[in-house]
Amino acid sequence: MMLLARLRNLANYRGFIAGSVRREFQSKYRNSILGAAWTVLNPLAMIVVYTVIFSQVMHSRLAGASSPYAYSIYLCAGVLTWNLFAEITSKAQAVFIDNAGLIKKINFPRLCLPVIVVCNAGLNFAIIFALFTAFLLLAGDFPGWVYFAVFPLLALQVLLAIGLGMILGVLNVFFRDVGQFFNIALQFWFWFTPVVYPVAVLPAEARALLVWNPMAPLILGYQEILVNGRAPAWAGLLPTAALAVLLCLLGMQLFRRRAGEMVDEL
Repeated sequence: MMLLARLRNLANYRGFIAGSVRREFQSKYRNSILGAAWTVLNPLAMIVVYTVIFSQVMHSRLAGASSPYAYSIYLCAGVLTWNLFAEITSKAQAVFIDNAGLIKKINFPRLCLPVIVVCNAGLNFAIIFALFTAFLLLAGDFPGWVYFAVFPLLALQVLLAIGLGMILGVLNVFFRDVGQFFNIALQFWFWFTPVVYPVAVLPAEARALLVWNPMAPLILGYQEILVNGRAPAWAGLLPTAALAVLLCLLGMQLFRRRAGEMVDEL
C-alpha cells in the first residue's frame, strides 16, 4: 500500500518531472549554434566511427557471423546499453547531493529526483538507439521481430541501475567516498563485462566468474538479439531480475528510513 501511495504521489508531480527533464535537455545545448542538433550529431558520429573503423579499416569479424558489420553491431549493442546503465547509476549516486539546494528550499517528493535521472538517461538513449536502429535497417542487418525482445531487457536493466543508484545515492550523502569509489569500480566493471570482446576469447576460469556479473547476461542478451537475430536465454536472466528487484526494495527502504536525516546532512 505504501508503494502505491508513493507512485500516486509521483504521478501528481508528473509536471514537475517533465519540466525538469525538459530544462536539463535544453540546458545542455544552450548558447550553441546547432542547438538540439547535437543530440543527433554526437551519437551519429560515434556509430559511423565504430562502423568505419572496425568493419572497413580494421576488418574486424565475429566468428560465425557473415555480415561485414557484425563486430560493429556487437560493439554498439554492448557500448550503447552499457552507457545507459553507467549514466543512470553515476547520476543517481550523486542526485541528492547535486540537488541539495532544491531539496532544502522546495517541498516535493524526493523520489522525483531518481525518476528524473531515469527519464533524462532514457531520452538520451532513445535518440542514439533510434539512430542505431536506422543503421541496422539501412545495412540490411535488422534482426526482425526478435528486435522487440530488447525492450524487456531494457526494463530489467533500468530497474537494476536505479535500484543500485538509489542505494549509492543515499549512502553518498553520508559517506562521500562512496561516489568516488563507485566511479572507479564502474571502470573495472565495464572491462569485466563482455562489451567489446566476445566471451569465447576469455579463459575458462574468467568465463566462470561472469556468473557473478549481473550485467553480463543483459549485454549478452542484447548482442544475441542484434547480432544473431535470436532471443536471449531468458532463464539466464532470472538471477539478474531477482537482484534488480531486491536492490529496488532495499533502495526504497533505505531512502524511507534516511530521508529526514539526508536533509540535515545536506
